[in-house]
Amino acid sequence: MRPPTITDALRARRLLADHLPPTPMWSYPALDAAVGATVLVKHENVQPTGAFKVRGGLTLLAGMDPAERAHGVVGYSTGNHAQSLAYAAARFGAPCVIVMPEHPNPVKERAVRALGAELIEHGPDLGAAAEHAAKVAADRGMRLVSAADEPDLIAGVATAYLEVFEAEPALDAVVVPVGGGSGAAAACMVAAAVAPGCRVIAVQSAASPAAYDSWRAGVPLTRPSRTRVEGLATGSGFPLTQAMLRSHLADFTLVDDDAIAEAQWTLMRDAHTLAEGAGAAALAAVLADPARFAGQRVAVMCTGGNAGEREIRACGGLTAA
Repeated sequence: MRPPTITDALRARRLLADHLPPTPMWSYPALDAAVGATVLVKHENVQPTGAFKVRGGLTLLAGMDPAERAHGVVGYSTGNHAQSLAYAAARFGAPCVIVMPEHPNPVKERAVRALGAELIEHGPDLGAAAEHAAKVAADRGMRLVSAADEPDLIAGVATAYLEVFEAEPALDAVVVPVGGGSGAAAACMVAAAVAPGCRVIAVQSAASPAAYDSWRAGVPLTRPSRTRVEGLATGSGFPLTQAMLRSHLADFTLVDDDAIAEAQWTLMRDAHTLAEGAGAAALAAVLADPARFAGQRVAVMCTGGNAGEREIRACGGLTAA
């Protein structure tokens, strides 16, 4: 599978210009003071699906052969990738089936159905959902879309990092949450081309360390996924994204779920921002090691804002009703 290039990212940006405006990136004095650095929050939580992945879904559907697109797509996801495909399929008039693990986030479930996709709940985790999605795609003659190993998805996501470096060319670091790794792979590709002095740092939940362990080992590995942060709940490393991470990633760190919840609260309090757990993970990594970033200019990717009511209450230390 050919990795995407910076040329693919530039082509995707031209395509997406007709569909998505650039998202803002702001700094907040209270957040800067808490970290001791200039922290720039890239607000992918304001995308029409509430998350960055919509960039990839639109890029992939736009690039499909019309005959293949007419047969439709099948995806497997805990939510944001699902919404991305459903949104893009609706834009291009393509059938879409999404397989989610049983008992999905109700916010994301409702959003997928509202976009017109067929939703199937299957299995206890993303691995089981992926296996069932492959069967559905084969049975119905539809295009199976991987959660991460798709060059067009990565090229679309890379447009967010083109925006980051155009807004702030002199960044010292960009911190990116990792589930399947499409965002971090895209960050590595763009940084290598336009900001080689900027460190790309990945972060994952310590309760679901498959991507972290895969990167450390140099080969894709499978690990138990026990995090409550659904956007980071991936049980295996993906070959394409792992290969791209090995080419440019400066470091990979783990944070626990409680630290991510605290970062969600900090974003609400200091940056007036609603983030789901995965969207707060990058800030959690910075807050966990402020000395590492002291005095620097650091971008943190708020990758999504699709938090359910119970999650919002919990991150504020409140009891859900």
